[in-house]
Amino acid sequence: MRALLRAGSSTALLLAMMVLASLVLWVGVPVGCLYIASQVQVATDSLGLALLVGAGWVAASIALIVWLLGWLSRLHVEAQAARGRESHGQVALEAIMAISAGIALVAFVIWFLFLSGSSPIPITNPE
Repeated sequence: MRALLRAGSSTALLLAMMVLASLVLWVGVPVGCLYIASQVQVATDSLGLALLVGAGWVAASIALIVWLLGWLSRLHVEAQAARGRESHGQVALEAIMAISAGIALVAFVIWFLFLSGSSPIPITNPE
């Protein structure tokens, strides 16, 4: 934490923006895709069109967010270098992506097992 404070508020802000963008990548894109595809399916009554729109949404969103994350990471590396700190390349982005993916996976498992209302193992009544 002390190293983060010495790095300056601009690098801390860049790290926070990378965390937010990575969470949007893992949570916002799938939820947005499901919402948009469901609206298309309701409006057109075409599952094929809904899948096509959903796939296009996912591809465009991921491309945009990956570009944004790369840009933020480059800004972070440049800010670190401007402060005279040793550059370790894309380590901050890699760590943020790994941690956020783990958090998203744990959140999905908790939702699926306990909150979704479905059972991961089909249970049949013996009647």
